[in-house]
Amino acid sequence: MPKSRHAIFRALWWSCNLLVVVAFLVVLSSGFREFSLRYYLDGFSDAIAPSVLSAESKVQAILDCMRVEPSRAVVTNLDTLSPRDPHLTLNYQQLLRICGTATNAFLNLAREDDLAVLRLLLLGPDGNTKHVAAEVLLDRRWIVVDPTYHVIMKDAQGRFLTRQDLQNSSLFNEAVGSIPNYPLDYNYEHTTHVRLERVPLLAKLHLRRLLDAVFPSWDEAADRSLLLERESFFYLTLASLAALFLFLVRFLLGGYADSRLRIRRFHLRDRALRAGSAFLRAPEIEQ
Repeated sequence: MPKSRHAIFRALWWSCNLLVVVAFLVVLSSGFREFSLRYYLDGFSDAIAPSVLSAESKVQAILDCMRVEPSRAVVTNLDTLSPRDPHLTLNYQQLLRICGTATNAFLNLAREDDLAVLRLLLLGPDGNTKHVAAEVLLDRRWIVVDPTYHVIMKDAQGRFLTRQDLQNSSLFNEAVGSIPNYPLDYNYEHTTHVRLERVPLLAKLHLRRLLDAVFPSWDEAADRSLLLERESFFYLTLASLAALFLFLVRFLLGGYADSRLRIRRFHLRDRALRAGSAFLRAPEIEQ
């Protein structure tokens, strides 16, 4: 029995070590990709909206840039493009005409310009998303921006409107009246920032109802949509969590081996400390 137990432990130990190495390599790869992407977005945003501009001017500059199309590429098959890669969403005409990817492009640029932004989902009576817009914090108010139609929602007097304002039918009509071909069913009666119902398990657990009861403002507390908008950030987060979990499993397995199985293990930390000590120690001169 002890021998079989030792064999099982060794299989688990080396499998865990292998998975730790794989997770670490994925963290490095996705981290490098995320760093490169942020460097690209920072340069892109600075070119169209310099940091010296006001927040309102930055929003308008981003929308104006998205409106200009002649310099962008065209693809025959949209399925070949990732909707969560800012390199693509900012440089293909068709992607900037789709509400989800257009909003992704806007949010990615706005964040690099130090703007507080949120993805805003407009829901139909059936609970499905019918349109995607954005909210930007201007003058301590979350005003609505529609990147697909390149507009900041305003009333007839030019006052910026929040999603609560747009639930008023008269203000909504004032805001969209000057927007050509704007569908009137894209109203703001039912909105959310995060759709937990898309995950079957969370829907069955009624997690939204629980969060609403315990922490009513959880939906607006922070922008979690970056995980959905940026593929590299999603993989970096996922790989980092996996690496932390695997390190924990490795630590528990090591403790079990030391206390219960009495197996001599290769301790990387001890070997590293010894190597460092030998490297830093002054050489002894033989007499």
